[in-house]
Amino acid sequence: MAANGKAKEESYKPVKTILVSQPKPERSPYYELEKKYGLQIDWRPFIHVEGVPGKEFRKTRIKPDEFSAIIFTSKNAIEHFFRICEEMRIKMPDDTKYFCTTEAFANYLQKFIVYRKRKVFFGTRTIQDLEPALKKNKKEKFLLPCSNLGAKRVCAFLDEMGLDWQDAMMYETVSSDLSDLSDVTYDVLVFFSPLGIKSLYENFPDFEQNDTRLAIFGNSTSKEVEQKGLTINIKVPSQGVTSMTMALDQYLQKSNKKAE
Repeated sequence: MAANGKAKEESYKPVKTILVSQPKPERSPYYELEKKYGLQIDWRPFIHVEGVPGKEFRKTRIKPDEFSAIIFTSKNAIEHFFRICEEMRIKMPDDTKYFCTTEAFANYLQKFIVYRKRKVFFGTRTIQDLEPALKKNKKEKFLLPCSNLGAKRVCAFLDEMGLDWQDAMMYETVSSDLSDLSDVTYDVLVFFSPLGIKSLYENFPDFEQNDTRLAIFGNSTSKEVEQKGLTINIKVPSQGVTSMTMALDQYLQKSNKKAE
């Protein structure tokens, strides 16, 4: 990926192009920024999810139907759990219990099971919300479908509760192929996860920041950027700023004065 000259932390040079390292949404406050400042905002996910093939999963010798309870912490976990079951020709017993960290995930289960006939428990946001339900079902054998990134906080909590459980990697978060961007220059790159930064360097090992400004969300992402020796020009969250669009708007007010 190309970049333009030497980086200056507070130069506030005009911004004309922004690349957001996420899939393009149907509606977004970014579109208002685009109109307000006459920008070109492009969208490109730097990472994506790939399912572990059923043939590969078989090598783990984990059989989902040998577990009486399944814990879901994301839609990806739900999708790939039932995909694996289908590929392995496994039909989960009707009395299987499902524990979801949010009601939205529990509702999503309706795509895969006859909801009204199943025992489904859900929390409001985190695994801790499920503690009462898990305590009442401590005798169950739990399976936790997860990605290659694991789920450290969830695992630690299940251990603390003394449950009989096992995790199973059913999908992976991997770097996307960005080779078509090799000769493309953007004034601002927007990142939301450390994996996005890792993908940047996997695709462009010789990346130099130069005049490209980096807009970074989250402490873990910031840490990854700093380890690469890069300059963070726009950081979220910061004092009084809780969203990336708010931070970009404040920066653009200074960098694109003539555009207002």
